[in-house]
Parts: sequence; C-alpha cells; structure tokens
Amino acid sequence: MPAAGHEPTSRTGEVPARPGSSPSPTSDRPVPAAEAPAGASRSLAADGGGPLPRAVLVLLGGAGAVVVAAGLRGAAGIVGPAFLALTIAITIHPLLAWLQRRRVPGWLAVALTMLVAYAALLAMAAGLVLAVARLATLLPGYQPQFTRLLDQTTGWLGELGVTQQQLDTAVSQFDLNSLARVLQQVLIGVAGVVSDLGFILVLLFFLIIDSSTLPQRLEAAATERPQLVEALTGFARATRQYIVVSTVFGLLVSLVDVAALYWLDVPLPWLWGLLAFITNYVPNIGFVLGLIPPALLALLEGGVRQAVLVIVAYSVINTVIQSLIQPKVVGDTVGLSITVTFLSLVFWTFVIGPLGALLAVPLSLLTKALLVDADPASRWLDLLFAPVHKGARDDPDGER
Repeated sequence: MPAAGHEPTSRTGEVPARPGSSPSPTSDRPVPAAEAPAGASRSLAADGGGPLPRAVLVLLGGAGAVVVAAGLRGAAGIVGPAFLALTIAITIHPLLAWLQRRRVPGWLAVALTMLVAYAALLAMAAGLVLAVARLATLLPGYQPQFTRLLDQTTGWLGELGVTQQQLDTAVSQFDLNSLARVLQQVLIGVAGVVSDLGFILVLLFFLIIDSSTLPQRLEAAATERPQLVEALTGFARATRQYIVVSTVFGLLVSLVDVAALYWLDVPLPWLWGLLAFITNYVPNIGFVLGLIPPALLALLEGGVRQAVLVIVAYSVINTVIQSLIQPKVVGDTVGLSITVTFLSLVFWTFVIGPLGALLAVPLSLLTKALLVDADPASRWLDLLFAPVHKGARDDPDGER
C-alpha cells in the first residue's frame, strides 16, 4: 500500500495523471536523444527517418556509376571530342590570360590563342595519320625480305619438331599485303577520329571565346559554391601541369628515340620520333604503340638482330624515362598514383574508346574534382588516390 499523500510513480519517474485531471504538459514531450532507449535510432532508420545503411549506399553508388558509365559509352562520339576540346582550351588558357595582361585587344588575343591551339591540334593529327599511312605504303616493298624471313622461321620451327602441315597452315595466315590491308583499316579508323576535327575545332572556337571572361564568372560563382569552384580550379591547374609534364618528357623521349633509330639505321627516324612524341600522351602503354612501326621496319630491313636492338633501345629508354622518372613526376604533379593512372587508362579506354586512352588522366582528374575535392566529407579519399610520400610513411597522422 502506498503511503498516504504520496502519488505512485511510474518506471520512468513521472507522476501519472489523476483521473479526470488534465495531463501534464511534460507527459507528451518527446524523449530527448540522450534519454531515448536503445534501438530507437534503428527504428527511425527502418521507418525512413534516419540515414541509410552503408551497404545500401555502396550499392546505390555502384549502380549509379554503372548507369553513368553506360551513358558515357553510348555518347562516346560526343563526349570524347568534347572533352578533348575542353582539355586543349584549359591548356592554352594561360596564353590568353598573358595576352590580356599585356593589354592586347580582346579580339586579337582570342584570335592568336585560337591560331596556336589549331596549329598544335592539326600538327598532331597530321603526324599520326602520316605515320600510319607511311607504314602502310612501305610494307608492300618489303615482300622479298618478308618471304625470306618467313622461310627462315619455318625452317627453325621444323627443326623443333613442328609438322609440315602445321607449318603450311601457319604460313598461310601470314601475308605482308594482308598486314598492309590491316594498317589501311587502322588508317581508316584514325581518319574516323580525325573526322571529328571539325566538331573539335568549332567547339574549341567557342570555348576559347568563353574563356576570355572565365575568371570573372568563377569569381561570381565562388560566392555561392566556393568549394566546387576551388575543386574545378584545381582540376584545371592539374590538367595543365599534366600536359606540360607529358609534353616535356615526350619531347625528351622522342629525341632520344630518333638518335637511337639513326644509330641503328632504321628508315624514317624523324617520323617515328614524332609518333613516339604523340603516343607519350597515352600513359603506361604509349611507348608500345610508338615502338611497333620502327621495330617492324627494322625486322624487315635488317633482320631479327636489328629488330631486337630497336626493342631493347626503346625498352631501356622507356624504363629509365617513362617508367621511373615520368610517373613519379606526374604522380607528384597531379596527385594520382601509378596504379590509379593505369586503371584510369583501362577504364576510360573501355568507356570512350581511343580518345579515352589519350584523355585518361584529365578525365580521372575531373571525376576526382567533382566527387572528392568538392566534398569536404570525401576528401580523405584523396589519400588513397595520391602517391605515397616519404613523409606520409614516416608520420601516418601527418598531412600530405
């Protein structure tokens, strides 16, 4: 029996209302978060009032990425050339800004910038087409050397125990004219890419005109979205640095390749040096693309020994410059590790095609700027993309 004059209390410590009396104003108040019983947050999440579980977020993010990648692949014919024009406009913008600082009239500054951009783009496209076309026209003239080399190879395989029937089947698959026809198809594919030049040049025209007032527009946008503007500005800066580093190393590699080809007496060394310069913009596998034509000509011109020397020379040059020095400089410049760069090459080539290989690093930089750099909550991911520095290894808690 409760003592007289004392109201019974509930388990929550509240005095129950007497019959017929109005309820206490505090009896209907929500329980504070600190006083909420265990499992309340789970029930809120289950009712849709709280955040989704991490597994669901990962699945939704992965599904969204697949949809975006499929859309980009379907629109690769537009996305690739458009992003190439954007990359060129970003790279050439410092020239326009320099001319504007020198009080050059606006129309003249835009015209000079456009002239330089058009000249560089057309020169690289012409060099690529010329290299493939020249190789396709040279190969048929080496038919006797190819036949002799094929006979030597079949004789060597016969000594190893390969049957004559197997040799005849294998030899029937090899024909220098067939290889020339394959190169002609490659040339047609390259011409298809070059046919986008009209679209690229027109879009580049408008981009360069718009970029003349870009600083003012970025300054106005920064008042509303400062983090996004900062991320996009960092993307443009990293893209320019990547192009500059790739150009410097490409020029160095091409000059060394030309010297090696002259020493090995390979035909058309300057043309293959130009090809090596262009393919240097393709990360990781660019040197292989530039190696195939001179190695093939060396094989037909001087035999296996000369071809092996060309391959060794290119491999040594690539190992020293493109595999040891350039990735370190590029990684430190743009903040992408070698592994991320290689995976970017594979992914963007699959999504966009040949232009994806050329633009793999700028495309990855734009993706990183939009998804990581623009969101303070996601910037910790930058530590996973960037190359490891000695300071980061020595001090795990320190910042890069």
